[in-house]
Amino acid sequence: MATPILATKLYIPPPRPQVVARPRLLECLNEGLRSGHKLTLVSAPAGSGKTTLISAWVYQKDAPPETPLRNAGQARGAGGELLRGDLDESGATLQPSSFSLHPSRVAWLSLDEGDSDPTRFLTYLVAALQTVAAGIGESSLATLQAPQPPSTETILTALLNEIAALPEPLVLVLDDYHVIEAQAVDQALTFLLEHLPPQLHVLIATREDPQLPLARLRARGQLTEVREADLRFALAEAAEFLNRVMGLNLSAADIAALEARTEGWVAGLQLAALSMRREPDPARFIQTFTGSDHFVLDYLLEEVLQRQPQAIQAFLLRTSILRRLSAPLCDAILGHTEKTAQETLESLERANLFLVPLDPERRWYRYHHLFGDLLRQRLGNPAELAEDHLRASAWYEANNDLAEAFHHALAAGASERAASLAEAAWQAMERSFQTAAWIGWIKRLPQAVVCGRPRLCVQLAWAHSDAGELETSEAYLQHAERALAGAGDGPGSESLPGNIPLIRASNAQNQGDLAETLRYTELAMQLIPQDDFGLRASAAITLGFTHWATGDLELSLQAMHAWRDNMRRLGNPLFDVASAFAVADMQVILGRLREAENALRQAISAATALGHEAEAVIAHHHLGLALLAHERGEAATQTHHLQTAADLGQHTTLVDWRYRWNLAQARLKESAGEWEAALELLNEASRVHVKNAIPLAYPVAAHQARVHLKQGRLDKAQAWARECGLSTEAEARYLDEYELLTLARVRLAEGALAGVSKMLERLLALAETQKRSGSLIEIRLTQALVEQAQQNRPGAVAALAHALALAEPEGYLRTFVDEGEAIRSLLLEFSATIEKRANINQQRLISYVNQLLAAFPHPATLPHSTVAQRTAALVEPMSGRELEVLQLIAQGLTNREISERLCVTISTVKGHNQRLFGKLQAQNRTEAVTRARELGLL
Repeated sequence: MATPILATKLYIPPPRPQVVARPRLLECLNEGLRSGHKLTLVSAPAGSGKTTLISAWVYQKDAPPETPLRNAGQARGAGGELLRGDLDESGATLQPSSFSLHPSRVAWLSLDEGDSDPTRFLTYLVAALQTVAAGIGESSLATLQAPQPPSTETILTALLNEIAALPEPLVLVLDDYHVIEAQAVDQALTFLLEHLPPQLHVLIATREDPQLPLARLRARGQLTEVREADLRFALAEAAEFLNRVMGLNLSAADIAALEARTEGWVAGLQLAALSMRREPDPARFIQTFTGSDHFVLDYLLEEVLQRQPQAIQAFLLRTSILRRLSAPLCDAILGHTEKTAQETLESLERANLFLVPLDPERRWYRYHHLFGDLLRQRLGNPAELAEDHLRASAWYEANNDLAEAFHHALAAGASERAASLAEAAWQAMERSFQTAAWIGWIKRLPQAVVCGRPRLCVQLAWAHSDAGELETSEAYLQHAERALAGAGDGPGSESLPGNIPLIRASNAQNQGDLAETLRYTELAMQLIPQDDFGLRASAAITLGFTHWATGDLELSLQAMHAWRDNMRRLGNPLFDVASAFAVADMQVILGRLREAENALRQAISAATALGHEAEAVIAHHHLGLALLAHERGEAATQTHHLQTAADLGQHTTLVDWRYRWNLAQARLKESAGEWEAALELLNEASRVHVKNAIPLAYPVAAHQARVHLKQGRLDKAQAWARECGLSTEAEARYLDEYELLTLARVRLAEGALAGVSKMLERLLALAETQKRSGSLIEIRLTQALVEQAQQNRPGAVAALAHALALAEPEGYLRTFVDEGEAIRSLLLEFSATIEKRANINQQRLISYVNQLLAAFPHPATLPHSTVAQRTAALVEPMSGRELEVLQLIAQGLTNREISERLCVTISTVKGHNQRLFGKLQAQNRTEAVTRARELGLL
């Protein structure tokens, strides 16, 4: 569910009918646009006229005639994505372009304390931009609702690219930025400014300088500044304000005295003018306020308030507890009065009594911040104040604003009511992925209140479990149990006893504790009411995933099919569609690539029928199809689905998207021989991994060890083998299978094969028992490599034959090709053997082997060729020293390390590099090592 948007935060404050003309400041703001500056900063204390100035600027009649735009040079985002903004370190290059300022091209966002939450800030930022550019940032808004959204930089990169494509420039105004107290928001805005496209100019109004790179922007000539000194009224401006706008008739001397005392502070002048309206002798009044009295401005505020009628004072004081005012809300607090709240609000606005309209229809208002502060400081009877807060809370609850209802309940000291509101808000906030904000609410409640409410404790346990804070989750489960024991069977508590063990099962699953997962899930099934079909389905699929963890994929598939049936029956087709990728994962492990493809395609068709909402969950499906196409060598299909997955992945709502995307990209880079890129992607996959119900059968560290072996970095792979703690004597377990097969490859590279064959036989027996053909193919290929290394060519070919028999019906290709020269030589030998005794039934297998051989990137050399024979295939044979340097490059040594190893200069090493790159027809180290491996030089 999308985060609700308060429309009044996006309205541009209308210009006041009578305002002092400030052409020098308007020209300053205009110059910021004309100069192509990225940022205009209006920074000054409260009451300085910042918002009034910017509003007048937006609505100015004489717009800047010409506004050059920054040069739109190419740049790269956080993930390497193309950005269209300017990143010229020396400052912007200007290109003339007409930009007549108009309100229709100004996006306005009035900030409040709640916007310190990065997700809420970005949501409102996009909403503001959509007021002037319809549809912009829709993918970013969808991404923000994900359980584990991508990084802020990734979201902003997509948004910036959309802004860069706009046909016309626009201005983004962020008003009251001083209320932001989150480093994450400052960092997000910094990223936006550093990559700002020429179509956007940012203007910030704030009481204090934000934590942004102002010095850097200033040094580059990309910052326009309007400061407190600029906003102070000059003497002529003060005279116009006091006599024309406020309707006074002061002498030049009186104006000068008042201007000096207030230091040109606009709010101070306005407060003084209000106080003087009823003074018979304004000159005498002003004289008493000249001098160095530091409390004069406070006195002005008090004078304004005290001189209002008692009814107005009561209205101001009692409604000051509200962050925003509307007539119905004020009526709810005040009850029956002589005037309706609407009449009072209108009269306050006409009297310029620090009431700020928030929308063109004048339905919502707020008090000037300083005036509101003063009013709240003078609030009286605590009991009456609490009653007003409770009335406000009830009004907000009735109008479906549980956040404000919670705030006022807490302000009233009604902790139990606030806790009830938090419980009521949990489901909607959890579904809209606002769990962190909801936890923030609970932190404001007394711990004794929280711990005495079993329902709230269970909700907190779920929230912290989802956040990966398992110890905190368990602590609240214990609080829930104690509260239930003391409270008995209250209304709505029927499902709580079943929830508690189910959360413990989820926590155990996240920790990889299979026994505890089973124990708690079975207990949950006993306690969940029979008619709570949704919770029972959740428990059943938790059990299903335990079968996956043991390698019994058939049972796990049955549980997944039952789960999907339940979701359809419960009217939740989106969960049914989303679950298809897990089905496909299991089918791949079972070696059923065609069934996996069918499951994904059927789910995509179902998602199309459901409409736009379902697109958020099928990025996984297209990524799965891309990987299947890659395995089969279908390049065009792979490219299509990969691009579709990338597009949909920007707004997917599934928690493990970034992990899966990086794993897939690493797989593709590995196939292309780009080892360093693959390792970087694997590092990122490890960083963003979120533990979930799907067992981690392919540990990233083991995958990295395999890449290190392909690099020739045996030392790195050996370090992994020591750290993982496994040995060739280990018991065969499904969750250890990938690591044990990796260990076999390490031992193969070491030439230490003792116990490896027996270990592979144990893994083979388990996989055969569980009918995991996908696993069997890799085990057989590993057996072939081990037998080949032991000079048992018949045994190697036999193991390869078993793998081919399993792989051919499903069209496997990359699994064989990515093994490189060793498997290619065995394929050649197998091909020669089978063709001698081929019959009509074996023609299909022969054709398949020929297809595999054709897919290898370069012709392989003969199995027993010498280094001299291999180098003869090059444009120019390599020298012994060049081969030595090549070996050290393959080990990952830098030029300096090679020079120290060989006792030569770095320039000599570079010379060897250039010559061997030329002979190998390579552009860089990675290509050189790849080509050398293909030629058997390493």
